[in-house]
Amino acid sequence: MGIAALIAWLAAALGGFVMLGIWIARGGRRPNSTRLAPGLLFGHFALAAIGLVLWIVYLVTSTDLLAWLAIGLLVVVALLGFGMFARWLSSRRAPVAEARFPVPIVFGHGLLGATTLVLALLTALGVG
Repeated sequence: MGIAALIAWLAAALGGFVMLGIWIARGGRRPNSTRLAPGLLFGHFALAAIGLVLWIVYLVTSTDLLAWLAIGLLVVVALLGFGMFARWLSSRRAPVAEARFPVPIVFGHGLLGATTLVLALLTALGVG
């Protein structure tokens, strides 16, 4: 199940990279071009990446502490993601960078993130 969590995490990361690329290409870092705070967006990205590295090291070493640290980071990443999702919903008709995010990628990213969290939690608890 740990490998399944890794695959879900990597798939979610791919969707995140697509959205980040769109956001940057549409000028998301310029003032007044986005409703997503760059600190929120890059914090979400950085914490998810750190958690992914911890998860990979956990899979290699079976050190339970690393699994729980990765899960803790995932919870924070999910909360930041929910905040960005709410801002994205309100910006769908506004002339901002994130208004062009493909809806299937946004929902797929969130669904894969939630799946990752559940699979990682089940793995750390020893289920399956």
